[in-house]
Amino acid sequence: MTTEQSDEGNRRSMTQAENRADIGVIGGSGFYELLSGAEQVTVETPYGNPSDTISVGTIGGRHVAFLPRHGRHHQYAPHTINYRANLWALRSLGVRRILAPCAVGSLRRDLGPGTLVIPDQLVDRTSGRVQTFYDEGAVHVSFADPYCGHGRTAVLKAAAEAGSEAHDGGTMVVVEGPRFSTRAESQWFAAAGWTLVNMTGHPEAVLARELGLCYTSIALVTDLDAGIDAHDSVSQEDVFKVFAENTERLRGVILEAVKLLPKERECPCAHVLDGLQLPIDLP
Repeated sequence: MTTEQSDEGNRRSMTQAENRADIGVIGGSGFYELLSGAEQVTVETPYGNPSDTISVGTIGGRHVAFLPRHGRHHQYAPHTINYRANLWALRSLGVRRILAPCAVGSLRRDLGPGTLVIPDQLVDRTSGRVQTFYDEGAVHVSFADPYCGHGRTAVLKAAAEAGSEAHDGGTMVVVEGPRFSTRAESQWFAAAGWTLVNMTGHPEAVLARELGLCYTSIALVTDLDAGIDAHDSVSQEDVFKVFAENTERLRGVILEAVKLLPKERECPCAHVLDGLQLPIDLP
């Protein structure tokens, strides 16, 4: 084989990305690697480049694609992440289910650092982020239940089997960042009955829904938010420290969840785009 032929083969493996995986994992702060010995795939999208190359490998016979949300060197702040490119790239690889671990602050004292929470609701308090693929036409996607029910069930079971019991349910409020909340803001969020504070869960969840993907958030509590703990304030150092201490535990839950996700999609997520006239062709 000539050098030209070899180069052409490498390019082809990078651009002809369809049907390489059916499950995607988007890693959060401090979670930059999932699969050892995985193939690194570069995917081009109409929306620019995703946060990093995508690792494609196998877990328990399931084909999985892993993408670090902030880039493997944590080079993208929450408000600068190219969420559209990330979701589009994963779908173009064949992904139809997404597990999304993330770091969160807690608005409840009983859910302290190290707690795993599988939220069932979301509140958007971001501003200025591009949050749709559908800039033309009237495409209104159902988002009443932002997370996949079947995915949540699989993750809760996986956590129990991995010895890392997870809290079932809760509302995650997503703030613009990159700063942390003031005490007054977090007290306001807690008074509203919300459970967690995060900076990346939106528009990631709604963009997944617009692509007809199942999306399940796996939230790791790294701190009590500022308004909950009257004496301390949240620091990036503390958040990264707690996340690092729990990375292997979180990885174990995800590996188990991948095996438990149903092979056939029978959830509402699979049919959310039925009957809609889309202005773009999905990969």
